[in-house]
This record gives sequence, structure tokens and C-alpha cells, in this order.
Amino acid sequence: MNYSDRLADIQPFFVMEVLSRAKALEREGRDIIHLEIGEPDFPTPPLVVERATEFLRRGEVRYTPAAGLPELREAIAKYYLDRYGVRVASERIFVTPGASGAFLLAMGLLLNPGDKVLLADPGYPCYANFVRLYGGTPALVPVGAESRFHVNSEILAAHWDDRTKGAVIASPSNPTGTVLYPEELNALVDEIERRSGFLIADEIYHGLEYEKPSPTALTYSDRVFVVNSFSKYFGMTGWRLGWLVVPADSIDNAEKLAQNMFISAPAPSQYGALASFKEENLQELERRRRVFQDRRDYLCDQLRKIGFSLNTIPSGAFYVYAGCSRLTSNSLDFAMGLLEKTGVALTPGKDFGKNSPETHLRFSYAVTLARLADALSRIRRFVQG
Repeated sequence: MNYSDRLADIQPFFVMEVLSRAKALEREGRDIIHLEIGEPDFPTPPLVVERATEFLRRGEVRYTPAAGLPELREAIAKYYLDRYGVRVASERIFVTPGASGAFLLAMGLLLNPGDKVLLADPGYPCYANFVRLYGGTPALVPVGAESRFHVNSEILAAHWDDRTKGAVIASPSNPTGTVLYPEELNALVDEIERRSGFLIADEIYHGLEYEKPSPTALTYSDRVFVVNSFSKYFGMTGWRLGWLVVPADSIDNAEKLAQNMFISAPAPSQYGALASFKEENLQELERRRRVFQDRRDYLCDQLRKIGFSLNTIPSGAFYVYAGCSRLTSNSLDFAMGLLEKTGVALTPGKDFGKNSPETHLRFSYAVTLARLADALSRIRRFVQG
């Protein structure tokens, strides 16, 4: 079989090596604490389950329009107005099979072979792979604590060249959980538009912020492409539902691509998601956000006491990207050794780029405080030998 040449540049997640071994140990009866998975531990909100169940009982599970249920697109548009004070025409909102579907749709609209796209390093590894799938060139930009691990307007200007067509940003980000401040996001949008480039803003962790709520990039321009999801804040990971907001002049092309790429997002998921914006559900999501904040505060405090370094405190998402140089020079070996000896699973920095991955580990706090405390006790014993 002759496979596509592009596959040679696409790497599997190293965390899957950790997860595979963790699952094997669980099958042997070991108790494993999963701090490697980026998935909320709360169940799907009850109102969402009820709405989807009512739809399924009717027995009419059919394709929806390629852009999504009109009433769901309208509900998302209202959410932008209520949460951000930004008016977005529902026609600009495309409901997709997860945020991944939104990224693929956006990049299908924007990329030509050879186009260069700026990405923060460390950053979510799929961005680079999505760019490669369309023949583009991902340009990893090393970022550190001084910019809270974000590409800001100054960093972008320093790395932009004649081949650069745009950038992907994430705030709050994975793996660091840090956010771009409003003035930074505004300046970044202005800098990209001055260069006639595109911006794809990953906002899938919006709602999971622990200081001030983040503004959407749509606050500063109606030319940006914004990706969001029902997976993280809304707690619907397995339902595989996201959305993409496109500029008005991209609507027809986005419709054409969506029809050909995935026909439509899953109908039961879309009908269930209609309940996400009910006040009762939003109150439940706010309760969950406060629980995540308590976990973050506890985890950051305990990691420092063990010997990890935290150059920035995560302001969102549910991750801590901790420096481990005082404890090891190889985070992958550390993660595998920790798993074997203590049953605690972490994500090595190697998954997130080329910028000092060997001295960083990502901790997900999508587990209960009791499990976090147990995990940290095991890690402390492992470090102390």
C-alpha cells in the first residue's frame, strides 16, 4: 500500500503511549489516577441528556442542514450577545463534528500548499497536523513565561515573513491554561489585519476562566475565524459537537465545504446542545467552574511544595504546565516511571512542541480533589525515592 507522503510528518500523541500503558495496568488490577486526559470528569449536564433523549424517542434522527440546526445557530448567536456583548449573525455560525471539524473547515477555507502558519510552542499538537494535512507549513514559535506562553503582537511581527499567511492562537490555552489579556488580543488582531493575514482563534476553553472572563476575538474584528466547542465548558466531550464562526464573505464557501466534508454534525448532539444555554444549565456549569478553580489552587500549591516550578499560574482550562527540571532531565522517562511505580498518569511535554519539552509535564485537574490529593501523595513519595 502506498500511503500519502504527508503521513510521515504527522506524529501520534506521546500521551497515548502513557495512556496505553495505564490501561494495561488497570487491566492488571492497578489503581490508576488519570491526570493525563484533557476531558472534564463531570457527567453530561442532565438537561442536555433530557433534550437529546426526547429527540431520540421521536425516532426521526435525520441529517440536519450542513451548517447546523437553525435554532442551534441562533442560540449560539444569542450566547455571543449575552456573554460578550457581540452581535454575530447566525448565518456566520457553522456547527461542526467537534472543534476538530471546525479547524478542518477553517483551514480548508484558508490554506494553499506551502502557506506558512504561526503557532505557539508549546501548543496543542493537532494545530500543526491540521496545517500539514492541507499542505501548509506549521511554523512553531518558541514562547515562554514572559508572554505567558502566547504569541503576542510583537512576537508575531518578529516571526512573520513573506510566506506567512496567518496564525492560530488559543486562549485559554492547552497545555498552559494561560490567557491573552484583552489589550494583547486586540493588538494581535490589529497586527494580523495590518498584514492582511488570517487569524484562527481557539476559544474552546472559554467559560473555564478563574480571574476575569476572556473576550472573544470577535470583539475586535468580524474578519477572524473563531472555533468553539460544547466539549469543555459545556461538558459534552463524547457528543462531538463544535462550531466555527466565519466572516460574512466566507459563508457560501464554508457551506460548500461543510456539505462535502461531513454532511452535518450529529443530530442528537445538536438537539441536546439546545439545552446548554438554558439558565438552569448555565448555573450548573458555573458551579462546575468553581470546582475546577478550587482544584487548580490546590494543585498549584502542592506542586510547588514537591519541587515543580510554575512560572505562570494558569488562568483557565484545567491544566497546569509545570517545569520539572529540578526533578528530571527527561519528562517522558519521568512520566513512564511515575506511572509504573505509583499509578499516576501525566502528559510529557514532548506532546506540545520542541520548546524545552523534556523539562515540562502537563497535569490535568479534571479529577476530584480527593483523587488529586492521592495523586500528589504518590508523586511526593516517588520524588523522594
